Amino acid sequence: MSSLLAVTEVELWTDGACSGNPGPGGWAALLLMGPHERVLSGGEELTTNNRMELTGVVRGLRALTRPCRVRVHVDSTYVKNAFTNGWLHRWQSNGWATRDKRPVKNRELWLELLVEVARHEVAWVKVAGHTGVKLNERVDRLACAERDRHALRATART
Repeated sequence: MSSLLAVTEVELWTDGACSGNPGPGGWAALLLMGPHERVLSGGEELTTNNRMELTGVVRGLRALTRPCRVRVHVDSTYVKNAFTNGWLHRWQSNGWATRDKRPVKNRELWLELLVEVARHEVAWVKVAGHTGVKLNERVDRLACAERDRHALRATART
């Protein structure tokens, strides 16, 4: 007799924000599982927007304690296209170099994200940013609040 284990379905909404590039930045992740939700956010005093976009996805997926079926909603073409357009596969095949032989930026975060994605069944959903999509706007506000908090920290030190 075999038993079928139900796979938990999760909606993950993420965003990153940065003031200057580089500059203070923030990331946010919103995990939705049925009626349950979990909000995560953080930031750095000196970072880039792409790093914050990646960090939101990494942290959101890492927060899941068991393999899940995850729909990852991002407004970052950079993050989504790396998976859906084969960029990651090409970068790995090229020894983590781009087509023009430059080192891939944020390699350590891409490696972390690959580990997290391998644990789950992931579908990527591109969301148009700043267009009134309720949950995208929510994670944007959270990421911006973290960015602003880290900007204040940086200002207080100078």
